[in-house]
Amino acid sequence: MDNDQIVSTLNGLIEISRDGAQGFRTCAQDATDEGLKLYFENRAQSCEQAVRELSAEVRRYGGDPDTSGTVTGTLHRAWVDIRTAMTNRDNMTVLEECERGEAAAVMAYENALRQELPGDVRALLDLQYEGAKRNHDRVRQLRDAAKNKPNLN
Repeated sequence: MDNDQIVSTLNGLIEISRDGAQGFRTCAQDATDEGLKLYFENRAQSCEQAVRELSAEVRRYGGDPDTSGTVTGTLHRAWVDIRTAMTNRDNMTVLEECERGEAAAVMAYENALRQELPGDVRALLDLQYEGAKRNHDRVRQLRDAAKNKPNLN
């Protein structure tokens, strides 16, 4: 894999990580439970750290880090806002949409890790992939708990 391909792969993950940070912030704004708000803000900061790490790698391989998220991510955040407005800012709705966004992040990392990458890049992506999976699994657990506890709102 040449440097341009590495930069392209990393920039794709920067986009999805930016989407994750912005998505978690949207979820924090739309959630009514203070514990969820704090959790989402913490995860947004984690995604921002991933962007910084990926950006450093892009520069190391001679590229310019992406500075935006994806159109899909923007549309998803708008959908979260609309959907929660229609359900009186229901935490279950926020968790369902957050899980959907995290599933996209996991898939993006899985696709990137299928590429032939230098060992140091692969090691970084493996760590970030594990974090994305933990985020997805935790959001799913929170969603499942909310289903069993209808007064989470």
